Amino acid sequence: MIPVPGFEGRRVAVFGLGRSGITAARALQAGGAEPVLWDDGVSGRMQAEAEGFNVEDLTSADWSGFDALVLSPGAPLTHPKPHWTVEKAHEAGVPVIGDVELFARALDALPSDKRPRVVAITGTNGKSTTTALIAFVLKQAGLKVHMGGNIGIGVLALPAPTPEAVYVIEVSSYQLDLTTAFKPDVAILTNISPDHLDRHGGMEGYVKAKSRIFQAQSGNDLALIGVDEHWGQGLSDAVEARGEKVIRIATARTPEDLPREGWRAAPGLLLTGEREIDLTAARSLPGRHNAQNAAFAYATALALGLSHEQALAGVVSFPGLAHRMEAVGRLGGVRFINDSKGTNADAAYQALASYPKTFWIAGGVPKAGGIEPLRPLFGHIAKAYLIGQAADAFAVTLGDVPHVVAHTIERAVQLAAEDAAKTGGDQVVLLSPACASFDQFPDFEVRGEAFRAAVLALGATAESDH
Repeated sequence: MIPVPGFEGRRVAVFGLGRSGITAARALQAGGAEPVLWDDGVSGRMQAEAEGFNVEDLTSADWSGFDALVLSPGAPLTHPKPHWTVEKAHEAGVPVIGDVELFARALDALPSDKRPRVVAITGTNGKSTTTALIAFVLKQAGLKVHMGGNIGIGVLALPAPTPEAVYVIEVSSYQLDLTTAFKPDVAILTNISPDHLDRHGGMEGYVKAKSRIFQAQSGNDLALIGVDEHWGQGLSDAVEARGEKVIRIATARTPEDLPREGWRAAPGLLLTGEREIDLTAARSLPGRHNAQNAAFAYATALALGLSHEQALAGVVSFPGLAHRMEAVGRLGGVRFINDSKGTNADAAYQALASYPKTFWIAGGVPKAGGIEPLRPLFGHIAKAYLIGQAADAFAVTLGDVPHVVAHTIERAVQLAAEDAAKTGGDQVVLLSPACASFDQFPDFEVRGEAFRAAVLALGATAESDH
């Protein structure tokens, strides 16, 4: 745990007692604060009471007695409307912050020679893979690495800081909205495409939230920014104009399509301006998006003092993440790829672009725009197998592209496996739903495990992509 100083003897309201909330309360208490906890759910309040915390109904509390409100990232800060705790905090002049801000303040309280280094990653897609990849590369080189945040362990539950440590932190737009002092040594924006627009009041608010990862950086820090979209290009220009060091990383489907300047990545290749790096051995990082993830990891490793050889060795040996372009089985010449984390069209676009032809399983709770952005890649679809709420709407969008409404993952896997086997040769069955999972599954992980189970039930041999 990371104790949070600065609130000694003072009352701090904590709303939302999921993973980040209860951890924040523990960290505040360890730093000498008097956290006052509340949650709309009974189970969260019961857990807090069982740990001996002061649980108080914040709807009737005296907010003038609080020094801060620590808000769960799941509660809206501004849109569609501010959470009732936010309104009460604003009325009382109480600052609203989150667990990442508490983490930043805990590090800021340390003498400069005791401060660990921090790498932070955000983006619409790819941030979890990039986070895990960077942590893996640094660990392989012998560094003391703590990984968490929006992936795995809540940031304040990570081990207490030591000077030699490196924190590799995934941060969401919700978490960034609650920060002011967060100052990563290396800040990474993988990409931006429309997502969570209801929570940020539109695309402008979403981009502004993502940009907060750079807000406290100085000229000694490094910003790594994906510039395939105009939002990333604009942010890279703005960050550079403030005097910060920026590396822009662009991608293309083939090396011939890459721009001539800057850092550039294509499947199997990274060009840094000084080196041409062969990434074909990185079998767990297929496609242009993963080439860009590799570039982020390589650049971070160099910035933290690793050699070219150390950085490249870590990248090519990365085993990959579950539910993110994960090879889960093989049946004859048919490989089954689990990209259940592909919960929007942009993520599915990257997955489809990684293979010349796929038997594609898609559907669930659709995002705004559906799969219309995937139209340029319809030629990559040998046949589509549609599931969940989006099935009928996706069928209309696909039009003449071969497809069938399979309804369930189990049925989709069976049909796709049969069709792929009949085609002969090496084929790919790809689950990349372009949808949320909540119509049929609690989350994308459960959906991915259902896919894995269905694949193995056919008699496929479990495989690793490394």
